[in-house]
Amino acid sequence: MGRIIGIDLGTTNSCAAVVVDERKVKLIPYRGGEYTIPSIFAVDAKGHELVGHEAKRQWQLNPKQTIYGSKRLMGREYDPQTAHRIQEYFLYGIEKDEQTAEVQVAVAGRQLPLTEVASKILMKIRDVASDYLQEVIDRAVVTVPAYFNDRQRQAVKEAGRLGGLEVVRVINEPTAAALAFGVGRARDQELVAIYDLGGGTFDVSIIEIRDHVFEVKATGGDIFLGGADFDNKIIDWVLESFTLLHSDIDLRKDPIAMQRIKDLAERSKIDLTARKECAFNIPFITMTPSGQPLDIDLILTRKQLESRTHHLIERTIVTCERVCRDAGVHPHEVQHVLLVGGMTRMPLVQKTVTKYFGHSPSKQVNADEAVAVGAAMFAWSLEDTSHGQLQLLDVIPMAIGIEDAQGNLHKIFERNDATPNAKKMVFTTSLDNQLNLEIRIYQGDSSRARDNDLLGAFDFSGIRPGPAGAVRVNICFTLSQDGMLSMSAHDTDTGTQMTTKVQTNAKEA
Repeated sequence: MGRIIGIDLGTTNSCAAVVVDERKVKLIPYRGGEYTIPSIFAVDAKGHELVGHEAKRQWQLNPKQTIYGSKRLMGREYDPQTAHRIQEYFLYGIEKDEQTAEVQVAVAGRQLPLTEVASKILMKIRDVASDYLQEVIDRAVVTVPAYFNDRQRQAVKEAGRLGGLEVVRVINEPTAAALAFGVGRARDQELVAIYDLGGGTFDVSIIEIRDHVFEVKATGGDIFLGGADFDNKIIDWVLESFTLLHSDIDLRKDPIAMQRIKDLAERSKIDLTARKECAFNIPFITMTPSGQPLDIDLILTRKQLESRTHHLIERTIVTCERVCRDAGVHPHEVQHVLLVGGMTRMPLVQKTVTKYFGHSPSKQVNADEAVAVGAAMFAWSLEDTSHGQLQLLDVIPMAIGIEDAQGNLHKIFERNDATPNAKKMVFTTSLDNQLNLEIRIYQGDSSRARDNDLLGAFDFSGIRPGPAGAVRVNICFTLSQDGMLSMSAHDTDTGTQMTTKVQTNAKEA
């Protein structure tokens, strides 16, 4: 059986790593020596499936058949408002899967669930790792945003299965980054904040490190806040500037033009990390009705970028404030602040985080590699316990509960409850000779049940006949180490176990 590798399955780029010697982590390179694989899937004009760098190279000329940034929607129910907002920038088709009610994408005349898109990226990583290590790789520790709910975590495990990988553990990205920082340090106890602003999602966690124990005190995040949103603000500025000169031309209707603008927006954002301004030039972006070629010729300054995105950065601080409150920690009590994700290289992000926590972030982890490195370290600890297995004491990011008679969320697990965990509740029948009991499970922070994410309907059958209220059903709600929910039920009086059927695509009544 091959080694367990660590995989950072990112929104923009993915990265894999493995421990090759005691606590010595090696990033797994792709052809040409690059350590990241773009999280992109495409189908070209000849019907060939492309993943990673090959998919990215043909992106500009084939934007409608190129799937990128899809991780933030994986495992989520289709929401028309969210889909419309994302469709303004994502040029591929986003649809509703009528069977599961989840988001799916349209590519080359097919409808693909996002778990299948993710599986193709994981399969590529698996094959690259197998070639590099010269052994069969079929197991991995895969990281997810801390703010992923149960359905999204289940979707990652399913994507691994479809891609020929057993996902032995799902761990949170900030926790993995803390492992990259904390394993091997000699300190007795340290309080660390991980501020993770990547291509598509934002997370922050407060973690206490004690030797081999990494205890998450609180976590929070936003799966619709990341580098893509900063890119979109640049895109909006470009379109506004172009429309002032050519009000009769709508570039949004030209997918190839939009893709060229998106590519340069991302590169310009990166350039402004080290520079105060950069040229934003795209020759022959489109034609006038009379056939005259038009260019985009602008200057983008760091100040302009900051003025258009500072509210996005402030949103991250609002989350930091809540997480610190939940953890019972004053920001200045945090001893180390780790910046993870490419967006944390933005000077205004670093300045804002420094101001909030009261000291400069640590430079001891690589923003792009820390999550994969931490995942590899944890994978190694699962295989080799001779030096003491790493203990991750994590939490769930949002409350989990059921809908009560008033439509409110009756919480079973509170936000930031520890994992693994288990709680029991007793239910009684409400009808004479009732044979089934259906419970709808929601996850989220709203007090109204249906304003949260529906995880599924659990249908318990095999209830013994009896008068209403006479039969009691004891249901055990269990959270795994991965933060995923399972349930079991038995008759309180007879001890008879009941059959459970889970419908993750349960429709709202």
